[in-house]
Amino acid sequence: MLWEESIIEYQKYKLRKKRRSRKENAKWRTLQQGPHIVVIGGGTGLSVLLRGLKEYSSNITAIVSVGDDGGSSGRIREEFGMVPVGDVRNCIVALSDREDLMEQLFDYRFERGDGLDGHSLGNLLLVAMAYLTGSFHDAVSDINEVLQIRGKVLPVTDEPITLKAILDDDTEIIGESCVSQADRPIVRLTIEPEDVQPLEEALEAIASAEAIILGPGSLFTSIIPNLLVDGIVEAILKSKAMKFYVCNVMTQAGETDNFTAEDHLFSLLEHGRKGIVDYIIVNNHEAIDREILQRYAEEGAIPVIYHKDKLEQLQVKVVEANLLNEQQVLRHNSERLAETIMDEIYERSGFWDTINWRHHYKAVKKQNRRKKGKA
Repeated sequence: MLWEESIIEYQKYKLRKKRRSRKENAKWRTLQQGPHIVVIGGGTGLSVLLRGLKEYSSNITAIVSVGDDGGSSGRIREEFGMVPVGDVRNCIVALSDREDLMEQLFDYRFERGDGLDGHSLGNLLLVAMAYLTGSFHDAVSDINEVLQIRGKVLPVTDEPITLKAILDDDTEIIGESCVSQADRPIVRLTIEPEDVQPLEEALEAIASAEAIILGPGSLFTSIIPNLLVDGIVEAILKSKAMKFYVCNVMTQAGETDNFTAEDHLFSLLEHGRKGIVDYIIVNNHEAIDREILQRYAEEGAIPVIYHKDKLEQLQVKVVEANLLNEQQVLRHNSERLAETIMDEIYERSGFWDTINWRHHYKAVKKQNRRKKGKA
């Protein structure tokens, strides 16, 4: 009797697995019908956005800056002469189907061991893959495929770059770590080498995109460096895609002290070119937790405010929404941010719109509303 019951339970398990597999396959096919989206930036902000966007489409390309010179990435850059891998690693994790598991694995950081101390397992895996395949770009492409992430991650270039900033007193500071802690306003940012070439695959992704999103992320150390790579701005301008800039919800001490949304956008256009942004996404919700705000203020950061009329003078459409994820840190809510962008895309673009994808789009929105109701 027990044997018969075991067989029945096993058959039920196989049936559930088959149904689940069919459902997952159907979802994967639907995601493949989603819009082609290119996200350009780096740091934590990019990962936050990718977590939300991957629920709507698997046609996502994350183009990631390669100027990091601190921490594990900085040590790898110095010891192996390759591009910093940390931001690429974070984006791969964010686009993974099994994000929790991948985050535990890729973000595992060694706490001891000669040469291992401080390195993350994901960074070392990317280094090993780069040596096996012959280039960092090929290593990332192979990992994208092996892990079957919802989209792909590309470094903006195969060469490590060094950031140089001119401050308002004509002082020059060198390196991302120094730029992020500038004690005076940054007037101009450049990269070294100046003639570094972008990946051809990155240019192709921009050319075929239906939406291009800059940010969110550190303005001078994560977003603008990508625009300084030869050919990136020109590719964005040529593209017929909708072009978004996601403004940060908080200023960053040393890098964007007291910056308004207009200051962010002006610096972006000044280092890029007029026409690379059609829409600016801004947060219109004020943080409630005064203790968190006080902690940020003590660190030199304040909420980014905006003036709609001044932003419109820069010839962009202003999209206002409650985007704040108010926990121990103040950052964008990935679901609300992705939904805000997808609503704009959905409203304008219909040429990729199929019945299955339209149904999926509405289902994700409904799921987000349920989550919001429980919060």
